[in-house]
Amino acid sequence: MKTYELAIIGGGPAGVAAAVYAARKKIDTVLITKNFQGQSSVSDNIQNWIGEEGINGLELAKKMEDHARAIAGDVVSIIENEEVNKVQKTDETFTIKTSNTEYLAKNILITTGSRRRKLEIPGADKFEHKGLTYCATCDAPMFGGLEVVVIGGGNSALEAASQISAYASKVTILQRGTEFRADPVTVQKVLSNEKITAIANVEFLEVVGEKFVSGIKIKNKTSGVEVLLPSSGIFVEIGHLPNTSSVEGLVTLDQHKSIIVDPRTQKTSLKGVWAAGDCTDGLYKQNNIAVGDAVKALEDIYITLKTR
Repeated sequence: MKTYELAIIGGGPAGVAAAVYAARKKIDTVLITKNFQGQSSVSDNIQNWIGEEGINGLELAKKMEDHARAIAGDVVSIIENEEVNKVQKTDETFTIKTSNTEYLAKNILITTGSRRRKLEIPGADKFEHKGLTYCATCDAPMFGGLEVVVIGGGNSALEAASQISAYASKVTILQRGTEFRADPVTVQKVLSNEKITAIANVEFLEVVGEKFVSGIKIKNKTSGVEVLLPSSGIFVEIGHLPNTSSVEGLVTLDQHKSIIVDPRTQKTSLKGVWAAGDCTDGLYKQNNIAVGDAVKALEDIYITLKTR
């Protein structure tokens, strides 16, 4: 069985960026991915991808895949439709076990991304991409002049509300708890925005609408009173779930199961393993940042392999 110099696990923006740089640097590499569609593939119009005023998420994913395939040559082997189940360390190599077979590599770059924690109430699935969205950065411009809701009480929810307020006429933050989990200074600054209000201690009952979201039913957990809050959009910001089960026990994870990395190099706790993008404990989760993380990792991988 062939042993690759580097294995890249994951085919989202970070994985593709890493593959492009691995090809340019002539590092014998295998890229293993289920598909090339990251979280933003579901977005109708991404307006923060540098170099594009607006682009459909699937179109962006296809462009990135095409770039990787065009530059791969005989340097990067692309394995699609395979999901990595487990990565194990054996002596000086890593064994990557997929649903179909195994691969060997001397070094690993983990770019498995994350998935957004979903809102699990009636109507949420039905109206996803029809007014209910999990990406404020991607979709906020589509709600210009409208009244919208943000669900969540952490820093990501407050920051999303702030971003959305640049477009929406009114933003109402809804949260289950009685107090925000976000930093107090963030809460104070965001709620000082006259466009933003907050309602705490609520239970989410149902997303309603016809062809598009028109509101959300909520219940005050103290009084038990149920109301229908009109809204043209619902932004869900209740956290991410990193896709790191395949490396659990191999590298150090934080309390959220994100891979802890050195932000200067993207090195993990284990020699020979790097990680980039949304699967890491990096503070911000965006396509552009994931790509930057991956480029940083490949620069460090090259230096490590060729000069040290």
